[in-house]
Amino acid sequence: PSMEVVLHYRPHQRDLIKLQKFAEAAVKEFPIRQMPRFAPWFPNDLDRLTLKPKKRPPVISCEEAEELKQLSTPSEYVTGSPDYDCTKNLLEFQSNMKHGQTLIQAQTVHRPINLENQGETPCNGKQKLKRSWSVSLPNPKLKEKILPLSQELQNNLERLKLHAFYRAKWTIEQSICNNQNLEDIWIKLNRLIKQNELPSCNATIQRSVGQIWIFCDILYCEYVRNILREKLSLTDKMNLLVHKFGIIFSL
Repeated sequence: PSMEVVLHYRPHQRDLIKLQKFAEAAVKEFPIRQMPRFAPWFPNDLDRLTLKPKKRPPVISCEEAEELKQLSTPSEYVTGSPDYDCTKNLLEFQSNMKHGQTLIQAQTVHRPINLENQGETPCNGKQKLKRSWSVSLPNPKLKEKILPLSQELQNNLERLKLHAFYRAKWTIEQSICNNQNLEDIWIKLNRLIKQNELPSCNATIQRSVGQIWIFCDILYCEYVRNILREKLSLTDKMNLLVHKFGIIFSL
């Protein structure tokens, strides 16, 4: 089949022989270059590795394995406990730690913590270290006692587009403790949490600001508030706060 070629050139390039050669070269088929076979630059022989261990791995005989099995005791394994507190022996959670105090210095004043007698003072007159966190365990039996959220709280959740499993915070201050000491309230609260009466709760006492913070899922917040009022004899209203949203409810 014939093909027309239109060649555009500048006025000063009128050499017909050069133009013809240029047009012929333009319509030639592109040459296809055969790609060479790929060869890795590194040796691909797994049987001749350049790096090998100097010694063979150690071998333990069956007799030695039996001896090790007899030497091991059940006490070497950590087992869970319903009363386990992961912050009990951590120095940074102790109430007498000062800002800038090193852990090495703090070890000299560390004493065992007795959770049963948190508010008592020992015979030598020095105050024992007190725990600052308390976390509850799930209790499936409480689900039957928990009522649906009030209509006011449901409306607030819809308006703010908050899910019922958002974490919220109740704050206990000295003003609502009904002539009780904040430390006494903290001991009673720890007892409630230890008995699993407050679902999804974890609590902390902020002694520097004189407050106790109780965190829980919004789904259980009204039930938690009613238990706190009843068991701790709290007065006045408490505000429910959600991070970045502020106060969303008062009860």
